[in-house]
Amino acid sequence: MFVSYKWLGDYVDLSGMTAEELAEKITRSGIEVEGVDVLNHGISGVVIGHVLEKEQHPDADKLNKCLVDIGQEQPVQIICGAPNVDKGQKVAVATVGAVLPGNFKIKKAKLRGEESNGMICSLQELGIEGKLVPKEYAEGIFVFPGEAAPGEDALQKLNLDDQVLELGLTPNRSDALSMLGVAYEVAAILDREVLLPELSYDMVTGKASDYISVKIEAKEENPHYIAAVVRNVTIAPSPLWMQTRLIAAGIRPHNNVVDITNYVLLEYGQPLHAFDYDRFGSREAVIRMAQKGEKLVTLDEKERVLKEDQLVITNGKVPVALAGVMGGADSEVREDTVNVLLESAYFDGQTVRRASKDHGLRSEASARFEKGVAPERVEDAAKRAVQLMVQYAGGEAMEGFAEEKHHHPDPKTIFITEEKINSVLGMNIAKPEISAILTRLGFGVAEQGEKLAVTVPTRRGDITLEEDIVEEVARLYGYDNIPSTLPHFRSTPGKLSDYQAKRRKVRKYLEGAGLLQAITYSLTSKEKAVQFALEETGQTRLALPMSEERSVLRQSLLPHLLEALNHNLSRQMDHAALYETGSVFLTREKDQQPREREHLAGAVTGLWELHQWQGEKKPVDFFVLKGILDGLFSELGLAEKIEYRQAARDGFHPGRTAEIYASGKLAGVIGQLHPFIQKEMDLPETYVFELMLEDLFKIETGEIQYSVIPRHPSITRDIALVVNKDTAAGDILAVIRETGGKLLKEAAIFDLYEGERMEPGKKSVAFSMVYLDAERTLTDEEVTRTHEKVLNAVSEKFGAVLRG
Repeated sequence: MFVSYKWLGDYVDLSGMTAEELAEKITRSGIEVEGVDVLNHGISGVVIGHVLEKEQHPDADKLNKCLVDIGQEQPVQIICGAPNVDKGQKVAVATVGAVLPGNFKIKKAKLRGEESNGMICSLQELGIEGKLVPKEYAEGIFVFPGEAAPGEDALQKLNLDDQVLELGLTPNRSDALSMLGVAYEVAAILDREVLLPELSYDMVTGKASDYISVKIEAKEENPHYIAAVVRNVTIAPSPLWMQTRLIAAGIRPHNNVVDITNYVLLEYGQPLHAFDYDRFGSREAVIRMAQKGEKLVTLDEKERVLKEDQLVITNGKVPVALAGVMGGADSEVREDTVNVLLESAYFDGQTVRRASKDHGLRSEASARFEKGVAPERVEDAAKRAVQLMVQYAGGEAMEGFAEEKHHHPDPKTIFITEEKINSVLGMNIAKPEISAILTRLGFGVAEQGEKLAVTVPTRRGDITLEEDIVEEVARLYGYDNIPSTLPHFRSTPGKLSDYQAKRRKVRKYLEGAGLLQAITYSLTSKEKAVQFALEETGQTRLALPMSEERSVLRQSLLPHLLEALNHNLSRQMDHAALYETGSVFLTREKDQQPREREHLAGAVTGLWELHQWQGEKKPVDFFVLKGILDGLFSELGLAEKIEYRQAARDGFHPGRTAEIYASGKLAGVIGQLHPFIQKEMDLPETYVFELMLEDLFKIETGEIQYSVIPRHPSITRDIALVVNKDTAAGDILAVIRETGGKLLKEAAIFDLYEGERMEPGKKSVAFSMVYLDAERTLTDEEVTRTHEKVLNAVSEKFGAVLRG
């Protein structure tokens, strides 16, 4: 809802209150003001000018040389290219030195050899959106009415010295979808009175009911309908002040009659519609539900096929309007309209919303009917529109209305106690102050013993419960005045459990390593349920599965993770890395719930590194994934408890697979998918892992201990051992670490050779060992003794010999 600050001042005394201060107070009282738009921001030096002379530019067909009186001693010459500029017009002139939107500064200029001292402006050049500019001025300059005087401030005349508050209304506050509704709110906030328009106008002899009759067949969808008749109107532009108020509210002016209906819509929140009485087609208005297949050409010149659940206004024969949404083209007000039939009605919001949605028509009127209009304003809005048509369209108002009414909504009364309000708010607001707040809101308040009987006007349809009254008191009293308190009971600050903290650490690490989290179904097919399972048990099948593909609880995360990998690769991705933490379900004995255990799985394929500048491409391999897991185990403090053992498992590559043991117990698996499965799933070379997350988290790791950086140098020894091909390098490394004792600080494999120079059945494994004593510098003799001890151990255990 856009609210003009100057227009609002017609209903509430805003003296001593800037637009920004008012916006702050409205926001603090519960309706958010999303912004205050200063319409003349960045604009200066624009005055009204009187075009005294106009002649064709001597050297340009599309330019005119104009002599313009701008209220100074001498008129100035301005070159103008607008097609509608003419002698005798009152126009907006940006004088030399003026600034227009976008910090566009006006200077003296020469156009095709002719001097130009300023610019004659269109409304768009003054910052008004093109869609809001009246059609007659959409392609040229704006022309002021004749009473404008040269030299006057054009921005003030165009109401561009105004400020517009944009209210972000919640659906329940439909009462604030009108200027009067906002006025009631502001008056309550400022504790001032609301000044309502005086509804009085002269009427001619003759009753409206003599010209039109009203018959409502759909009484539930339309419980109240009013028709007024205004004769002998003169269609013309509406007053400039009305046009500018409509523009500020985001509505484009059309003509005086249509503009008046839109103006009253904004003022009262009551949608109206004006028909051309002579084109209406009969002397009766019948409101009924549409018949199946009926058609209506609406104001946007589109033919609409109506449905049986849509409410229409008819002339007794055919529809002339879609109730609450849009009128028909055949009966619209045009330039030759003389007599106006004015509609003001209460339509059911759900019915209007359904029709609006079906036809894709959303309007200011439909939005208000959907959210709810005030029943008591149906008549007042009609009177206000007739009053303005008499005043600004020269119309003759017929006496009374043609009307049919089937509901008489009474104000709701809610009973509430002072104790209830204060107990909810945690405050101590006295009963007189509560009564004063509710009275300021326009509610009736009467004391009945300990209770307050609060009578809520029908315009506030959002007030239905005691809690609503509490909220009204709180927001007008001031949310800032509600004291902040802490609970008076013993409490424990919330925190993550150790398990949750470890799981969060795992996710953070893997995402930092370049894997993306996936979430897949727990339900799968019976074939995939046991595929890649670390612990295979019986299957848990649903009694009523939605499909065979989702009929069994999974025992591994990998099958669906691989499907997600395939889904990404099939969309032109050259690499993908996914992980998932989720539950697997292991069957117990009959009639028992399956055991639910949390696992961690990952799948990686494609390029791991791509440095185009350096021309480097590194595809993912077993050791890339193993390195990621080593980092994870180190993050969890488990690095020294983890062991990789070569293994053969179904679905995995026979030579690139290892089982992972933690403290000697199986904890997971890592390896490459079997080439047959890769081909079956249309995957490139893919590496996966799955870990029993719960078992890993249960392992006690102790506190982190730090050691001092050694001051003494270390000594490095490298050896290459020739052993049998079936000897695991990891077993050799374990013996080296065990035998090296305290002096051996690091030992690692750095080379493997199985080339033609090696005798059949043998391989060469190279190890690098670092010897160090933190307290002193080691001698060569000490290192040599330990090193020979290591060589003897591997020789005895594996028959290893030094490679010559």
